[in-house]
Amino acid sequence: MSLECCAPIAREPLSESDAAELAALLKAVADPVRLRLLSIIGSHAGGEACVCDLTGSFDLTAPTISHHLKILRTAGLIDGERRGTWVYYRIIPETVNKLGALFAPMAEPARADLGLAPA
Repeated sequence: MSLECCAPIAREPLSESDAAELAALLKAVADPVRLRLLSIIGSHAGGEACVCDLTGSFDLTAPTISHHLKILRTAGLIDGERRGTWVYYRIIPETVNKLGALFAPMAEPARADLGLAPA
């Protein structure tokens, strides 16, 4: 899938290959733990979070957190860098933006209907 990805679903049908690639991204974030991890990493100061900052946010074991991080990393939504004994994770904006672009045209009318300013 290119960086531009695909046309928003409200404009034209997805190609078979774009649909398959986007489905993999959606599947990766379709878990509450992974969605929270992505949110925590993205909103963390400096745009990256140490795995040590992530484990305390969940009532899960470190191996379970690592499993969820691996799924996000394999999907290309996050990247990590080892620094000493810790791994620091950051969002890959180009990949995450593909998900937002997929639904963006549909979000604008909904925001207007709710009396909200455009994003």
